[in-house]
Amino acid sequence: MALYEHVFLARQDLAQAQVDALAETATKIVEDMDGKVTKVETWGLRSLAYKIAKNRKAHYVMLNIDAPAGVVAELERQTQINEDIIRYMTVKVDELETGPSVMMRKQERSDRGDRGSRGGRDGDRGPRREREDANAGE
Repeated sequence: MALYEHVFLARQDLAQAQVDALAETATKIVEDMDGKVTKVETWGLRSLAYKIAKNRKAHYVMLNIDAPAGVVAELERQTQINEDIIRYMTVKVDELETGPSVMMRKQERSDRGDRGSRGGRDGDRGPRREREDANAGE
């Protein structure tokens, strides 16, 4: 069977439970047609680069799928019908990532907090020079 990554964007006004239900629906569609979902990642509510259907943000969800092509066609057909999903993309891959995806690693990196001193920007300047009297030149 072929390997796919399926990412969809759900409307911003949905609750997280509704987004999880959409992922469950997609998983059920794949599994009912003898496919297998190996991983589901919810990337959370993120800003879009541009407005899509009057939405500035969207919930991002990624599914790793191991299934024949007919399953993916049916999944995409069902995704198009759903009003809560504003965009989707399915990509055939040679192998599925085993660990967290790049988007999840990016979030972990941003959770590290303060990065400490940035050398040269934390007031490392020397004392201020006094200005010469402006009236002295007259």
